[in-house]
Amino acid sequence: MKPYLAKTPSVVKFIFKNLIWDFKTEDKEVFLTFDDGPTPEVTTFVLDELRKYNAKATFFCIGKNVAKHPEIFKSILDDGHPIGNHTHNHYNCKEHKLDLYIENVLLAEETILKYNPKNQVQLFRPPYGRISKKATKTIKQKGYKIIMWDILSADFDTSISAEKCIENVIKNVKSGSIIVFHDSLKAFPILQQALPEILKNLQNQGYSFSAI
Repeated sequence: MKPYLAKTPSVVKFIFKNLIWDFKTEDKEVFLTFDDGPTPEVTTFVLDELRKYNAKATFFCIGKNVAKHPEIFKSILDDGHPIGNHTHNHYNCKEHKLDLYIENVLLAEETILKYNPKNQVQLFRPPYGRISKKATKTIKQKGYKIIMWDILSADFDTSISAEKCIENVIKNVKSGSIIVFHDSLKAFPILQQALPEILKNLQNQGYSFSAI
């Protein structure tokens, strides 16, 4: 696994300031996000935990998973959580030609809109956080805001403990933080232990949980 940072450095945010890494807010709030779903059992678990804290989150969905599990996708919508585009096949921008990558983004959009026709999809997160300048320009021209993150929980990293995942979030959080989790099977063993503790800890600190 390639190395990663739990906290996005300020210099990275400055260099790539055309992407959204966090929000300036006067309220004590954080922005929870979940990538890679919808996934049976995992997404349902996440929704159940969010309800306990009256928390809103933003779900960056993979198009093919929406097509596979429309009933779970509907449950996200029914709970009032906004949806973002995470490509149709979890494409890494650096491994595909621009036209194929954009085609995959638009296929995900088409799939999401099929099951959620009332709302335009205006948020995009590139899988692996990898995106080229040309892809950034093209996707923004199509009306998307590109959402990155302030904190990477690293729930996807099977080599770390749930305690480390919790620490990644709690030690680095601030008002306006965008925090990444994954409602995927790979992340579930850690997420199942870490998410309830993180939600409880942040609420005890006085944070509210807002959607993007």
